[in-house]
Amino acid sequence: MKKSAENLSFPLKEKSVAMLAPSFVVDFSYPNIISQLKGLGFDKVVELTFGAKMINREYHKILEHSKELVISSVCPGIVETIKSKYPQYRKNLIPIDSPMIAMAKICRKIYPKHKVIFISPCNFKKIEAENSDYVDYTIDYKELKNLLKKHKKKKNNSETFDKFYNDYTKIYPLAGGLYKTAHLKNILKDDEAMVIDGIDRVMEFLDNPDPKIKFLDVNFCKGGCIGGPCINSKLPLILKKKKVLHYLKLAEKEKIPEESKGIIKEAKGISFKSDYLNK
Repeated sequence: MKKSAENLSFPLKEKSVAMLAPSFVVDFSYPNIISQLKGLGFDKVVELTFGAKMINREYHKILEHSKELVISSVCPGIVETIKSKYPQYRKNLIPIDSPMIAMAKICRKIYPKHKVIFISPCNFKKIEAENSDYVDYTIDYKELKNLLKKHKKKKNNSETFDKFYNDYTKIYPLAGGLYKTAHLKNILKDDEAMVIDGIDRVMEFLDNPDPKIKFLDVNFCKGGCIGGPCINSKLPLILKKKKVLHYLKLAEKEKIPEESKGIIKEAKGISFKSDYLNK
């Protein structure tokens, strides 16, 4: 793949922004990971949480007016499965970017001279990135672990993300994280939405859909992104989930500079309509 880590040279020489998926806390410690990424040559480090917030807003608009089944498209493993095995459901996929692509578009606007590099728990994200004009490279968590061993840097616990901070969407990598954070309960009844994690269970539903369901929040991996194939940790899912929830609690207490917060107007003028679904 042209956009894989093997095509990068470290420390990075070009100005680059690292986009961290919030599942990173399963494998790496916060805030140490920020200074470690800076040690690899990244000029900026941001998290996908603001991109997730913007995608939630788009989902809310669509689900307010939807009368038939719609399926979340934030997981490229789900998108690829539907494209190849369930083409009849392709029209049901929500035609909105994933948080990765949304955040990449925002970074392109704010940091136009930077390369955009995504740090990923998932191989499917590499496929999605290959089909995107907004992500330059992807580095998975296993590759990142090896890079950090090779390029050690003294840890600095005082660094925070450079920009686009958002706290409540830090649970996005958990199964049901989208549904819990998109404020959908005022437009969907409890029995009209279903959260399914694990591709076998997703396929079972698609083979025998429940006509009452209007929204599927689905993940290819069990547990959501914390069960991604590129995660190093061998902890059981329940303990991985605990790490994410602990991170959320920490974030709620953290004092973040105003200039680092995600402000909606910074995404003004950006279309989050997905091209990936048609590729």
